[in-house]
Amino acid sequence: MILIAFVLVAACAIGLIAISHSHRQMNLACIAEALIFLGLAIYLILSGQIPVSTFLIGSQYFFIDHLGIYEVLIATVIFLLSAIYARGYVEGLLESGELGKNSLRLFYAAWALLLLIIVLAFCSDNLALFWIFAELTTIISAMLIAILAARENIDAAIKYIFIASISMLFSFVGLIFLFEISRSALGTGTLNWTGLMQHATAFPPGMLIAAFALVFIGFAAKSGIFPFHTWLPEAHAKAPSAVSAILSGVLLNVGIYGIIRVYAIVHQTQAIAAASPLLALFGLLTVGIAAISMLSQKNLKKLVAFSSIENMGILLVGLAISTPLALFWVLFHIMAHSFTKASLFFSAGILHRQYRSTLSADATDEIRDVFRLQPLAAWGIIIGGLAIIGMPPSPIFFSKLFILLQLGTVSLPALVVLLVLLFIASVALGYYVISTFTQVSSAGNPLETRQYHTPASMKVPIVVLLIMIVLLGIVFTTGETSFFNQIVTELRF
Repeated sequence: MILIAFVLVAACAIGLIAISHSHRQMNLACIAEALIFLGLAIYLILSGQIPVSTFLIGSQYFFIDHLGIYEVLIATVIFLLSAIYARGYVEGLLESGELGKNSLRLFYAAWALLLLIIVLAFCSDNLALFWIFAELTTIISAMLIAILAARENIDAAIKYIFIASISMLFSFVGLIFLFEISRSALGTGTLNWTGLMQHATAFPPGMLIAAFALVFIGFAAKSGIFPFHTWLPEAHAKAPSAVSAILSGVLLNVGIYGIIRVYAIVHQTQAIAAASPLLALFGLLTVGIAAISMLSQKNLKKLVAFSSIENMGILLVGLAISTPLALFWVLFHIMAHSFTKASLFFSAGILHRQYRSTLSADATDEIRDVFRLQPLAAWGIIIGGLAIIGMPPSPIFFSKLFILLQLGTVSLPALVVLLVLLFIASVALGYYVISTFTQVSSAGNPLETRQYHTPASMKVPIVVLLIMIVLLGIVFTTGETSFFNQIVTELRF
């Protein structure tokens, strides 16, 4: 029944957008959709009904466990704050002509539909159905990237679709392999994750490794893992900042979620001996390419985008360790990264509006007098930057610390390499912020840049996220611990 509630709410939101005559009405529909989705997710958690396997329709293919509802909760919070942020941000795009009024209805309809598709993906028990929803998120999010009246946005969207969709074909083949493996072992093929987990020990390790490797390629591209990461900096940098927050805070989680689900199946067999080093290798390579790329970046949004790639690599390394404690902190890192990265893109969005005459997706940032013109955005970048590199007491400090400690018990050389790469990434981000934010106009020159009046709707989400980040770093309840432990148990680590 809960699944139908999600669908009906989204359908109402899209219907309201279709008949709305103003930007604020369309925006309000998206805010209401995300708020109701969030309420439904919280209701499921508090009601104790998880796992949910009985729906009015489609019960054979849908299932909600603690991992699924956890991802839904993160997604709805970010969509809600992004929709509030978009209220003022999109008005600025309309005023500057970057977004045409004729595209406004399409923008918000795609926004509302994307949230529904993401929720359905996280509620999919059937991996083939999850693959379909993951592909749909690529197409719909590409529309949100290409919606701006700029050719470079269309190029970035096409590149995103091409790389992600071509790579997802490998995942499709891998799922066919997985179906055949289950059919050979059980007599009846299935791609339902719950069924595969139940009988995983009967699967031949050799074939399972081949299936996992193929599935990994597609979902790695979806989450910006090296060498399939090349679409991510372009797409995240060129998208409207409200969309960039969703891409980094939610869309990347879809790919990681798919990897976790299939890796959990592999973890039940001897194939884990080959799959674990594979994840560790690609994780280290991903952190490495991101850290090196960050050194030369002179554009804020691209720098933040490469930081997303870095954190996806950290998640892979933590997953490769394959211990319950490492998985616990991988799950925590997913949430911490999502909220922190959303705050960074929101802050970058304000700076984009302030310096839009010179600040583009490819141009070198010419940020000056930032503390005088946009102090909240400046502090948002500083606090968010300290949080994303793992300075205490940020939540990422704890997730990075415990993942590194667990890595040290497995491989000291890998730990040293990862520490060096994380140091490089931190230096790159710190150098950019210090060198850029300390630029001020000389006393003899009047301030040439007019101050952009930042709407309250763009300020509130940043403040909320910064408060959430601080609280997540200093407050850790027994309820949170129990929830994460339940996910680890359900994944059978």
